[in-house]
Amino acid sequence: MSTPSPASHDAPAVELPQTFRIQRLAYFAVPMMFVVTVILAGASLVWLGWTLILPVLLGWWIVRIRTVVTEDGLRAVHTFSTREIPWSEIDGLQFPRWSSVRAVLANGTRVRLPAFTFADLPRLSAASRGRIPDPYAAAAADDEN
Repeated sequence: MSTPSPASHDAPAVELPQTFRIQRLAYFAVPMMFVVTVILAGASLVWLGWTLILPVLLGWWIVRIRTVVTEDGLRAVHTFSTREIPWSEIDGLQFPRWSSVRAVLANGTRVRLPAFTFADLPRLSAASRGRIPDPYAAAAADDEN
């Protein structure tokens, strides 16, 4: 996986770092949660007033989690931790049915890549300079043949 594929030479140069974040539509949940917490806190400010911090935490979480593609590899920024993964350690990607995308490392461990989806693969392939192949381009090449 550490050598670029021939198809990567045709791809336009992508400026690094590339950041993959949760879609902006997720921010809509913050004011909706605020409305719910105001109603809860209004029932009993003494016992449920702490719920007013939940929309702030949700907004912080949406801003925080991301996957960043750099020249050196991937940076997975989770809720409370950050993991740097060099290109030489990445063996592939795993797309579990009901879970988030994971980078499969050479030693067999899996690292969750937050805010990354299958639809982001063409952008990841371009940003990784072909180290991660683009299945859409491969399918298009097969259709042409």
